[in-house]
Amino acid sequence: MTISENKIYPRTNDCQTVYLKNVITAPGIEVGDYTIYNDFVNDPTGFQKNNVLYHYPVNHDRLLIGRFCSIACGAKFLFNSANHTMHSLSTYTFPIFFEEWDLDIKNVAAAWDNKGDIVIGNDVWIGYEAVIMAGVTIGDGAIIGTRAVVTKDVPPYTIVGDIPAKPIRKRFDDETISTLLRLKWWDWPKKKIAANLDSIQSGRLDALNL
Repeated sequence: MTISENKIYPRTNDCQTVYLKNVITAPGIEVGDYTIYNDFVNDPTGFQKNNVLYHYPVNHDRLLIGRFCSIACGAKFLFNSANHTMHSLSTYTFPIFFEEWDLDIKNVAAAWDNKGDIVIGNDVWIGYEAVIMAGVTIGDGAIIGTRAVVTKDVPPYTIVGDIPAKPIRKRFDDETISTLLRLKWWDWPKKKIAANLDSIQSGRLDALNL
């Protein structure tokens, strides 16, 4: 299942929504097929500059986003270099200013705490101006509420909101969630997804043509 290598805009005459995969050039960002980003304030093709923040190559951390995700305007991904170290007696980033303090340039990353990659599953909906912090994993099918600040992992098919984000409810019962995670419809060939769209959109798990 792939989309056109050069297709940026999914809809004719809509320059606010992009297939995110096709506007990413940074090696530390990976995005799955059909994931979209909408921006009615800035040019959505500038996502990696405007929305992926403090993502410096020296830290080798990654943003991994799955397939069929929907990312709303202004959502931000804050990486490890925004986290001033808590292990020092001071939060001042001395290692960054190695020239001033005669420090080894190799130790620049000691200025912050490294909490790891940001990993977004498949079919995740991230709401308007939500913030995802470094080290967070968001499970398949989850929903992140408007302006939520996500500091901890989010289980699959869970709706979270608030600051800091906390669970509101699960989208489905445990049996349905387990079945969806097993089926992984987002990995199906495009023709199979198209053939099952009525069932997917109507919430009819029992009507899927497997």
